[in-house]
Amino acid sequence: MAKAHGGDRRSNAFRAAKGLQPQDKTESPPPKVSAEPKKPSDRPISMEDLAHFMRMSAEMRQLRANNRPRSLDWCPYRMEAVDHQIFHARAMPPKKSGLRMAQDSALVADNQFAVQAWMGGGMLSNVASEGLLFLGYPYLSELAQRPEYRLFGEIRSQEMIRKWTKFRGTHDKSTEKKDEPRQFNKDDESRQSNGSSPRSDNRNKEIEEKIKELEDFEKYLKIRAWFQAAAAQDSFFGISHLFLETAGIDPEDLSDPELQTDIGDGRSKATQQKVSKGFLKGLRTIEPIWCYPTTYNAQNPLLRSWYDPQVWYVMGTEIHKSRLLTMIGRPVPDILKPAYAFGGLSMTQMAQPYVDIWLRTRESVGEIIHAYSVMVLKTKMSTRTMPGGSGGGNGDVLARMSMFMMGRDNQGLFVLDKDTEDFANVSVPLGTLDQLQAQSQEHLCSVARIPLVKYTGIQPKGLNATSEGEMRAFNDTIHGEQEHLFRTALTTVYDLMQISLWGARDPDITYDFEPLHEMTEKEKSEVRKLEAETDQIRIDSSVVSPEEVRRKVVADKESGFESLDPEDVPDLLLEEAHGLEPRGGKPQAQEAEAAEEAESGIAGEDGLDDLESALDKEIKAARIPS
Repeated sequence: MAKAHGGDRRSNAFRAAKGLQPQDKTESPPPKVSAEPKKPSDRPISMEDLAHFMRMSAEMRQLRANNRPRSLDWCPYRMEAVDHQIFHARAMPPKKSGLRMAQDSALVADNQFAVQAWMGGGMLSNVASEGLLFLGYPYLSELAQRPEYRLFGEIRSQEMIRKWTKFRGTHDKSTEKKDEPRQFNKDDESRQSNGSSPRSDNRNKEIEEKIKELEDFEKYLKIRAWFQAAAAQDSFFGISHLFLETAGIDPEDLSDPELQTDIGDGRSKATQQKVSKGFLKGLRTIEPIWCYPTTYNAQNPLLRSWYDPQVWYVMGTEIHKSRLLTMIGRPVPDILKPAYAFGGLSMTQMAQPYVDIWLRTRESVGEIIHAYSVMVLKTKMSTRTMPGGSGGGNGDVLARMSMFMMGRDNQGLFVLDKDTEDFANVSVPLGTLDQLQAQSQEHLCSVARIPLVKYTGIQPKGLNATSEGEMRAFNDTIHGEQEHLFRTALTTVYDLMQISLWGARDPDITYDFEPLHEMTEKEKSEVRKLEAETDQIRIDSSVVSPEEVRRKVVADKESGFESLDPEDVPDLLLEEAHGLEPRGGKPQAQEAEAAEEAESGIAGEDGLDDLESALDKEIKAARIPS
């Protein structure tokens, strides 16, 4: 039977891998424990026995803390076999192709000192645990099972797609509103720089219909869910891949040459030549352990292809980079990109030192709580350990200890010798343990810049304590991550969606990431009240008309009046004729007109009859019952 990985735990090789002192072969092994009880020995407890016990205890603690023996297969400094260290064997190109990721031979040779120092527990033994070296995708996959690392990816990815995007028309004079804050992007800037004429109302309606169709297509392709998965993988591994499923590709045929062709970025000449209506069929995330980079420029930094792989192999299948959208949230310097498999720095690797401290603190606090109270039995040790004396040697000490432990209970009774023995209890103060543990947990959140209330679900303590400021800062951080991680790949996907729907991209359609901050119902009602008062002031000062304000209210989806017809404005004069007067009384214009008629004598009985008949005709014409 083959031995388990890691070798014999009693061997010197295993002890050296754990940084322990080698065992002296000449030293006699500790005596075996017999099943039969031994008689009390006359030999006193020597310093050698005590040192052996303390050494064994220290070794057991270190073995428990470092439960993974060091070996070359997971050494983070080894570079000569980096392919097998990072990727699955089937994920790399076929051996006959001879394609492998370039590694400078001098860099490999110079790095051997780090490998030897790490294996021997030397000066670089803790560098990997400090987050300075790539840990490899297999080990990162293992760490993704820990809740401390997994929450980083899940919380950030969920927040990045919580409000998602909103399609709109590009800004021009037909969409300008002085009181509405504008968020400009490159599509808006390109339209303004081109000097295009303002869009007509028919064109705006056409854009609205296209946006609805585009939103339905986005839900069908589940774009939001796939980008959430990609953001989580970027946190776990430092890189994420989105594979574009297109028309004309047989997913079962791994040798399809169509996968090797360039489809562009949605706006390039390659896209115009290659992409047509019905092209995009779906998306899929591919974990980086199955994707192997090849064909990159390492000679001329002036080119855009500098350290940018143009071809990826997915389980041995060659795929052009335009079909495998790569997102890297935290890039590394160029010299480290080959060692990181052309990925970036994962959130897991960044947080590893802090997570290790948190785990060690949590375990230490648990051990202190488990044994915070120490019972001290004061007895006459010289009498009980002296051979030939009144006692029976170290056997009497062990028997006295056993008797003490058997009676150690709240329901038990313990009897001490009045003259030669005493009892005391030493307890560790536990008042500040919660603060120490909370501080180590807060350090975890500082790496990912996640508020503690979001990471743990625990509200801050104290009078008037709130996390509003932290949440606003967190929302700003997530919005920046959206622009940095999603914008390029998402723009390509949206452009390909438009071409798949209509055969061409509409340059007047763009999108924004919606604000992440959400107001409470009370805050929303206060804002609506302020807006209503502002509109009333503008109407009274003749800045706008009631019809314009009505259109604004109907266009607001949260006003509650979105079902009204914006053109069906009530006739206030007709309503006043039937006794429906405004709260402030008759309008000033009508009062002035009535006073003028009274002075001129027009409003007599005949005049009133003529006025009533005229009003009756208007009522019948408006189909309002009298």
